[in-house]
Amino acid sequence: MPTPDKSRRTARDHLASPPQILLPLPTRTLTLTSAWGLFSAKSIDEGTALLLNEVQALDSPKNALDLGCGYGPIGLTLAGLWPQAQVTCVDKDLLAVETTRANIAHNQLTNATVVLSPGLRDVPADHYDLICSNLPAQAGNEALDELLLDAYDHLSPGGSLVVVVVSGLGQYIKRRLTDLFGNYNKAKQGSRHLVAEAIREP
Repeated sequence: MPTPDKSRRTARDHLASPPQILLPLPTRTLTLTSAWGLFSAKSIDEGTALLLNEVQALDSPKNALDLGCGYGPIGLTLAGLWPQAQVTCVDKDLLAVETTRANIAHNQLTNATVVLSPGLRDVPADHYDLICSNLPAQAGNEALDELLLDAYDHLSPGGSLVVVVVSGLGQYIKRRLTDLFGNYNKAKQGSRHLVAEAIREP
């Protein structure tokens, strides 16, 4: 049986080696280092993978935003897919922002930046052609409404909000996007998640 000293050394060694995740894109492969404690730290979660598969079929925006970026899989994919687009990653968690910043530098994504902000409160007032988010399943309806309204206010006329949610929130997100944006499109249904889109009408 290991001694407490050995157990502590083993635990510290493990924590000192955060997961690395390879994210293949059509023209390159991104290497992302995650951080213990962030959402889906060990691998790209099913919902994010479903969303990323859908956004690759979109036309390149001039500027895009990843709302709730975590360690950066969505935002850095957008930046890697579209080098000519300016991509802003946003998270309220300092560890997420620090990790995304390091991943931007490691992958030499000069068209990506990251901002520490609760929601979009401290994000520059630019208007975005595309906003993407893996919406938090346990946030509560009011928090989700705040994120959706923030996204609406920061979209350019004709800009798109593309979100992924767990299937249990499917009817809610359909109702709220229809209420707040006046339109709704279910882009993809997976086994446990769905991708939905709404457009800020001109």
